[in-house]
Amino acid sequence: MRTTLRTSRTPRTSRTPRTAKAITTLTALTALGALALAGCGGADSADPGGTPSPSAGGKGVSLPSLKGEKIQVAAVWTGPEQENFTKVLKEFEKRTGATVTFVPAQDPIVNFLGTKIAGGSPPDVAMLPQVGAIQQAAAQKWIKPVGPEAKAQLAAHYSKGWQDLGAVDGTQYGVYFKAANKSLIWYNNAAFENAGASEPKTWKEFLSTAETISASGVTPVSVGGADGWTLTDWFENIYLSQAGPAKYDQLAKHEIKWTDASVTKALTTLGELFGKPNLIAGGADGALQTEFPASVTQTFSGGDQPKGAMVFEGDFVSVNIAQTSAKIGTDAKVFPFPAVGEGGKAPVVTGGDAAVALKDTKGAQALLTFLASPDAAAIWAKAGGFLSPNKSLDPAAYPNDVQREIAKALIAAGDDFRFDMSDQMPQSFGGTPGKGEWKALQDFLKNPKDVAGTQARLEADAAKAYKN
Repeated sequence: MRTTLRTSRTPRTSRTPRTAKAITTLTALTALGALALAGCGGADSADPGGTPSPSAGGKGVSLPSLKGEKIQVAAVWTGPEQENFTKVLKEFEKRTGATVTFVPAQDPIVNFLGTKIAGGSPPDVAMLPQVGAIQQAAAQKWIKPVGPEAKAQLAAHYSKGWQDLGAVDGTQYGVYFKAANKSLIWYNNAAFENAGASEPKTWKEFLSTAETISASGVTPVSVGGADGWTLTDWFENIYLSQAGPAKYDQLAKHEIKWTDASVTKALTTLGELFGKPNLIAGGADGALQTEFPASVTQTFSGGDQPKGAMVFEGDFVSVNIAQTSAKIGTDAKVFPFPAVGEGGKAPVVTGGDAAVALKDTKGAQALLTFLASPDAAAIWAKAGGFLSPNKSLDPAAYPNDVQREIAKALIAAGDDFRFDMSDQMPQSFGGTPGKGEWKALQDFLKNPKDVAGTQARLEADAAKAYKN
């Protein structure tokens, strides 16, 4: 997942995408405010072919000599994410002798790739941030199946759910390298302590905590409303917890309408926060002018008087926290997105970025093999702002206990998780700035009393996008 704007997903093919099961529960919190859970699921300690992985203290995955070969890798990552991914590519260069060039891709990446392919100059590998983008690229015959070496890495180190997310009609095309737990609320510990606030576990407690912090003189919630994807994530977490996984899947596929009573209930619940401008940094107008990175940095700047005491988003928030003086685990802590509704369970929504090969070359396939190994994951994990679905990655690779426990939560879930809903939708509805769901929820943030009107616009746009 990106920490700025996610690229749009493209229109789905006639094939119904296979979605993974839901993470509907999280266990208690650790003393540092991280998620606590059972340890990592059992994972093979060696790579296929008997080459020990770093998890076992060995030399790592076996890669071919690629001296003289040039490889281009396209991704939408910028800033710290690009810098950290470049470290991974540099290690691949060191091990193989290849020369790897990072190609900055424009939003949305599938359109960028289409232009490159039409011009006869596609990159060798691309990082796709959506399930639908893989399906679209496969339908257009833009991407090549994963080779046997990379498939062996996937079989050894990934749960079936993560493998299936990168497959289309039974053929493996994608290697999910970077994942995200998008059901976390990060908070300024000093602001909480000054207000006498504690970590809430339910939505009702969350709103009460927000009021307590507001009474202390600090605005409680920072919202990056200028980036519409953050608002879809707010909705999805409430909807999954409140309506349940079955309804979540139905809405993701537009098998139920956006005028359904379950959507009414979720928007009404979200409006309990958005409808109180004093609880949001800058009010609705300020939030709509705040991009995601700023929503994080303003939460962890200013000591115990930040512009906002809490900010919702995934594990990748740590990248932006690192741009402040706050220390994760002491100044910056985290708790699970609160359970919503009677009997609701705490939701966990995931996202991820998958590597695909656009050229069937030795270099492209070798890079997919490397990215599927614990070796590659360990490099970025050490740098922070990264979560790997690779179950063989040693949790010690993560830089702090907070990220370590969040990573363990993802691995412990096995195949039991739900992927970001908007990333499963047609591009025109679920992932285009200024259109569809992004625009409708930005308008809702401005006018949260208009639940019925918001639903009508969402349904009209969805019907056009899904052509049903």
